[in-house]
Amino acid sequence: MAVVLAVGPPVTLITALLFYFGWARADAQARMMGLDVSLFGYTGQDYILRSVTSLFLPLIGLLVVAMVSVSLERALHRRAHDGRGSAAIARGALFVITAGGLGAAVLAVALVTLPGNTRIVGPYVLASLVWIVAAAVRLRRHALGVLTGEQQRVVDTTLVIALITMLLFWGTTDFAQIVGRGLAANYERSVPTLPHASVYSEGRLSIDVPTVTETNVGTADAPLYRYSGLRLLVVSGGRYFFLHDGWTLNDGTVVVLPDNTSVRVEFGN
Repeated sequence: MAVVLAVGPPVTLITALLFYFGWARADAQARMMGLDVSLFGYTGQDYILRSVTSLFLPLIGLLVVAMVSVSLERALHRRAHDGRGSAAIARGALFVITAGGLGAAVLAVALVTLPGNTRIVGPYVLASLVWIVAAAVRLRRHALGVLTGEQQRVVDTTLVIALITMLLFWGTTDFAQIVGRGLAANYERSVPTLPHASVYSEGRLSIDVPTVTETNVGTADAPLYRYSGLRLLVVSGGRYFFLHDGWTLNDGTVVVLPDNTSVRVEFGN
């Protein structure tokens, strides 16, 4: 049970961050392309998988800070408990509290006033400072022999965790939006590398894109229309999403077709 209580909350928080990051990234990317993210029909698993590679390093950094902080705090707790350097530990903890608190205050003001692109890691740093200051407060109390009730410890821990969680979601939002917009912009350069797609339909699809060519390859009795000049973006939510040759964010159309028997799609290099 102790293992579950120790591991459960961090795993739950990480999973929530991964899901939220995946959604926020996909939403920003879709909006840059003139779409709504709901059109793609992504599942929760899709969002999590799309977020792992981008959010891996920030999460690893936060976990390293937490592990180092917890290990150091436990070691100093043991020294203070044994009466070895309690006064020095209390003074050191006070210095960390003062420096960390001032640093967090300055950083918080900077995050509110700076443009979004320049604060990509700021909320994560602020969350780390809150964690370190909270650990230093606990350590100073222990070194000075200040006893706190169980209810007070629960309240303090809940407030710290809530603040850190809000900061992590703040940082995740900014980070995800920047990554999503960057991915959308990259499509302008990567359109020529996407798979060619030829769409066949018995009825005219009326794709009003200058670079997409409509050709009737059937007969008068059995018409069959072929549309070329398309590039496959993704297949998701029961739909095909195509870009076209020469597609740009400012002057481009995303062609969306159903993934059913009404159309046939051929792909090539």
